[in-house]
Amino acid sequence: MTNQTEKSLENIPYEQALAELEQIVSDLESSERPLEEALALYERGQVLARYCSILLDQAELRIEQISGDQILPVDGEAIS
Repeated sequence: MTNQTEKSLENIPYEQALAELEQIVSDLESSERPLEEALALYERGQVLARYCSILLDQAELRIEQISGDQILPVDGEAIS
């Protein structure tokens, strides 16, 4: 992420970023837009998706540090 992108996301909680991402996906799926506008929305969506992924990875790491164990997903295989 660029510094400008990081600044625009640095204080946004996960839930807000995810809601914005979901709205972008909905907008792109439900209407035709000029190419430049669609590309700008797509780019913002990609940034938000990466940001949400980073926040989830950080939360997972924190849980691992707190519990001292590996997290087991629903299928029962350990996540390293």
